[in-house]
Amino acid sequence: MDTSQQPPTGPRGAGTGATWGFAPCPVVVADPSGGVVGTNAAATALFPGATTGTWLQDVVPAWIADAHARLRGTVPGPRNSGSGPLVHGPVGDRTFEAHPTGTDDGDVMWWLVDDTDRRLAEDALKAERERAAFLAGASSALLSSLNVERCMEVTAELAAEHLADAAVIVAPPRGGKVQLTFCGPDGVVVHRTVHHDVRQLPGLGEALRGFPPVPSRWIDPAAVPGWVVPEGFTEPVGSAVVTPLPGHGVPAGALILLRSSRHAAFTESEEIFARLFASRAGAAVSAARMYAEQASITATLMRELLPPQLHAVHGVEFAGRYRPAGRAERVGGDFYDVHPAADEEQESLVVLGDVCGKGLEAAVLTGKIRNTVQALLPLADDHQRLLGLLNGALMNSHHTRFATLAVASVVRRAGIVRLRVTSAGHPPPLIVRADGTVEQARTRGTLIGAFRDVSSTTVRVELAPGETCLFFTDGITEARGGPMGGEFFGVQRLEAALSQCAGMPAEAVVEHVQMLAAQWVGRGGHDDMATVAVTAPHHAHLSAVNGHTRGRYTG
Repeated sequence: MDTSQQPPTGPRGAGTGATWGFAPCPVVVADPSGGVVGTNAAATALFPGATTGTWLQDVVPAWIADAHARLRGTVPGPRNSGSGPLVHGPVGDRTFEAHPTGTDDGDVMWWLVDDTDRRLAEDALKAERERAAFLAGASSALLSSLNVERCMEVTAELAAEHLADAAVIVAPPRGGKVQLTFCGPDGVVVHRTVHHDVRQLPGLGEALRGFPPVPSRWIDPAAVPGWVVPEGFTEPVGSAVVTPLPGHGVPAGALILLRSSRHAAFTESEEIFARLFASRAGAAVSAARMYAEQASITATLMRELLPPQLHAVHGVEFAGRYRPAGRAERVGGDFYDVHPAADEEQESLVVLGDVCGKGLEAAVLTGKIRNTVQALLPLADDHQRLLGLLNGALMNSHHTRFATLAVASVVRRAGIVRLRVTSAGHPPPLIVRADGTVEQARTRGTLIGAFRDVSSTTVRVELAPGETCLFFTDGITEARGGPMGGEFFGVQRLEAALSQCAGMPAEAVVEHVQMLAAQWVGRGGHDDMATVAVTAPHHAHLSAVNGHTRGRYTG
């Protein structure tokens, strides 16, 4: 701009009509060289120095003067109904849109429209959208894992990245120990356990008990203890927020946000948003912790429901295999147990059963039957009495299911394994002789838990060295499969498979039978499958009293 040119000394722009002088918005008229040739009252109030004869660049913000300089000769006059490009910028603490319009004299009229409130509303709307998107993404990230440690790591990472310079997750103290999860400016997550009083940080003890957070302005940054500051946070703490992590009924912990002294302190709006984030994080951490507790309880109970590992006892080989009906299940309605005798002169008790149904409900009744039999062991010599008492216990319970059972009292004398076998509605066991002959034990009886009175027959079986008595559930014989996919495995195929097991150890027998049944079923569905083999060994070997403790050699 040629500032040596003298500005105009009189008002112009009358050709555009006198109405612009009464416009409610500020209007500044300038000639092509940037000299002010007229203003209305609103413009005079906004720009007190913008009088006729002054230069535009001296009396208005630079963004208007620069826009005017770029418009020389490009703004059409009113007869062409045109205007120049819109520009906007600040004037003091307000923002304006400036609309240029040409006049008949070749001047430019700048109409200024206050858009402060609109822009503030747009900025607020944009910020809320961004926050909503962040919370939605945070919820997805937090709920993607039910691992407590991973959930706390994600919470710290998100908080440090989007809400503060550093974040600390404080788990509820246990036994004087406080578990912390740090995430500093470097984004590295660190877990640490400390022994400090949480009351050292104002508001932390209350947050861990679920009380509402104290405002950050009440927390003296100098009072923030060093044990809650990440190692990578080297600058002085300038502002801190402490807010609870609400859980399902009980607090899930607390969230601490830290900002360095280089940054502005947390605003009230930011504190409110931090609470919204903390509520989602607390729900996720609480859900993960509840899942972990339930998983621990389930694992503890499951250990009592799972079939035991069987071993040689008092010179007799015992082996068992169990395959649940569902691929995702570990327990079901089939079960077995071996209760070792106190010494080699007494009989060990073998129990194999099949509860009506499958899955967890059947497993619950399975556990009850196993516990009841355990309690009735002193009466195990009398199978009929044992089964009668067990039947009475089931009839008096709320369960409507029934079960089949096979029991056997086993002892080894003079190299011969002797069994007393009783069936209560269960398929009779099969005996594999040393020459490969397969026999069926002639025992039968009524179901357990179905009738008030039960009856059964007991048979005696003797096993020479290398011979086996196999107990099995109907999941083996009724396994559907084969070439057409719908044929039972059947007793005949089972007997043919056992004829090949003459002289084999007990472990090999049950493994062979389960493998053939699994191959027959293929990928199809099946019921629970359980097998127990009682084998008279070929040679003397070291036996354990209960399968675990040190034993002695037997003949």
